[in-house]
Amino acid sequence: MHLAPGSDVPARELTPVSGPAVPVPDPGRLVHLQFRRFAGCPVCNLHLRSFAVRHAEIEAAGVREVAVFHSAAEELREHVAGLPFAVIGDPGKRLYAEFGVESARRALLDPRVWWTIVRALAASGRALARGQAKAPKLRPDGGRLGLPADFLIGADGRLLAAKYGEHAGDQWSVDELLALAAGAPAPSGRR
Repeated sequence: MHLAPGSDVPARELTPVSGPAVPVPDPGRLVHLQFRRFAGCPVCNLHLRSFAVRHAEIEAAGVREVAVFHSAAEELREHVAGLPFAVIGDPGKRLYAEFGVESARRALLDPRVWWTIVRALAASGRALARGQAKAPKLRPDGGRLGLPADFLIGADGRLLAAKYGEHAGDQWSVDELLALAAGAPAPSGRR
């Protein structure tokens, strides 16, 4: 079951792989809750680097960035140590189920993702050769066929926007997120 804009997102605190607990929703800002695949996923790493590079811009727009993976926290720590935002491990895929985020063969078989896979593997290969990255497990927790999803959650817990990916590379860009945030109501207490 997919969530639609206007749905209520129950309040909770998520435990990141490092740092303090993250409130979702956040009473002081919007939350971009993005569901990725597995620890070390080359496509996910390519995508998250684009968010890391523009993190200050995302924060200035009033958005808290939170990335969820279906890998254990211990495994994730080796792959996401340099990211400037919260990363959550969900190896049991409880959040995935709650938000209706699925797995499917089209994650890798859809021809629209193939160029992204080539770019991601090239970038990962360079990072591995330089000793700047670690290879993912051959059989990652939750499998390799996860689909991405993005959710923009208002400070009041209302889902403002959602995107369920059609393939592994189908997710919001930073520009798309910033455009959505610009059109969102400001949390009370913010100007």
